[in-house]
Amino acid sequence: MPKVVDHQARRVQVADAVQRLITEQGLDRVTVARTAEAAGVSVGHVQHYFSTKDEMLLFTHERVVRKILDRVSALEERSKLQQLPIRDVVTEGLAQWLPLDAPRRSALRVTLAFVGRTVDNPRLARAHAETGRLIRSMLARAVHNGKECGEVPVDSDPALAALELHSLVEGLALQLGPEPDDSAARTALDLVSTRVHAVFPGRCRQYG
Repeated sequence: MPKVVDHQARRVQVADAVQRLITEQGLDRVTVARTAEAAGVSVGHVQHYFSTKDEMLLFTHERVVRKILDRVSALEERSKLQQLPIRDVVTEGLAQWLPLDAPRRSALRVTLAFVGRTVDNPRLARAHAETGRLIRSMLARAVHNGKECGEVPVDSDPALAALELHSLVEGLALQLGPEPDDSAARTALDLVSTRVHAVFPGRCRQYG
């Protein structure tokens, strides 16, 4: 019986090695040979799935983003069980994009490396733009839901509010960098909380 190859798992194996290399040594140290060594596979294995360094970076960044979005989805599910206001979910969800612990600091290193390459690679630039649109659409949906339950004023513009919150957290992540001190991290969280409460000032009727 022929062996079944899990191609997605093999790509993930390489992507995880790329993320470790970026986190520990920087993007310049990512080569096919070093990635293969870090992943415990052959150079041919890496080249079979990724023909260029940018392809490895693209897949690695997509994996990083997916893990963050999965955490946000888990927060949304927990909020339903615990009957949390939308603003709490949005605040905690936005914090997933800030470098507040080792996994998120590693994710930011990958993101910064990825964004730097978007200047010269249109494919990466399109992927970066698509990620931004996805995040803003999720935030806009949260604002829309907030309007329906009473947390958000009825005359609020969901798209504009989403742009404000997304721009805030992106800017804070860039300012904090991958190794923020505790004081800077607390200030960033306080700022996110303040702005989210400004967008969601009301009380949710759904749980009242």
